[in-house]
Amino acid sequence: MTFDDLLAIGASAIRGNSDSATTGLDSGALATALGSLFAGNEGKPDFSWLLEKMKESNLDDIAASWLGNGENKAIPAELVNNILGSDMVANFASQLGLSESSAKQALADALPKMVDKGSSGGSLLQNIFDNAGGLDGLIGMARKFF
Repeated sequence: MTFDDLLAIGASAIRGNSDSATTGLDSGALATALGSLFAGNEGKPDFSWLLEKMKESNLDDIAASWLGNGENKAIPAELVNNILGSDMVANFASQLGLSESSAKQALADALPKMVDKGSSGGSLLQNIFDNAGGLDGLIGMARKFF
């Protein structure tokens, strides 16, 4: 899966949510705004820092659900600032002309799907989580994928 594919998945999740402020946004603009958050080296997405922030915020179980098999746990919109930082959320909101509340909800909708689809081999990652150090093992493995 390419980075552009992941950005399209994130944009689709945002356009498909229940917030009227985001459902009509241009997919390209959404993809560009999401790309500015997660662009890593060589055009590959970098979610490792996001997973690290989730660990620091005691959201290990949510991160593990995104990387493993099974249903992705939702992240409450009010916790998005904890993992992305208020500056990043404000910048995302500004790029799209959204309120910060709408931006947080949009990111809460997109993140689980993007990380899930960007972490190929979910069962392998779940095995690492279960057998090799929890989220630290997942972060180390995620760095290899991204």
